[in-house]
Amino acid sequence: MSNQTSAYVPPVHPVSVKGVVVDGRDKVLLLKNERAEWELPGGRLEIAEDPEDCVVREVEEESGWKVKAGPVLDVWMYSPIPGRHVLIVTYGCTGPEEDIPPAVSHEHKQIGLFSREEIPGLVMPQGYKDSIEAWFNNRVG
Repeated sequence: MSNQTSAYVPPVHPVSVKGVVVDGRDKVLLLKNERAEWELPGGRLEIAEDPEDCVVREVEEESGWKVKAGPVLDVWMYSPIPGRHVLIVTYGCTGPEEDIPPAVSHEHKQIGLFSREEIPGLVMPQGYKDSIEAWFNNRVG
């Protein structure tokens, strides 16, 4: 019989930093992924990267828009497919200052701008919808 005990190994989950970006016409920037769901722009947090820098970088890579990260809106665990978990951190973002259309990157199938009223009817995780609503409420209040 062995006296060895297993060392505790905590679960490890990727962290995805997402931005709620609202343009000058109060439209939310969304991207359609390979699961045919709309999602917020953003991506995986790199080692030693600041989360605010991550969201700014990812929004620009995925849409061509330069934004500024604002407040953290929410943090939640998402399971995009069974057995896979991702920690989602959402930021409210301001910008872009220019009135330029967003450009879809190779990472997504489609890009769109949606009004606050259109969000509830879209196929997207509820956590993203909640973050969008929080940013609209934060911006108004």
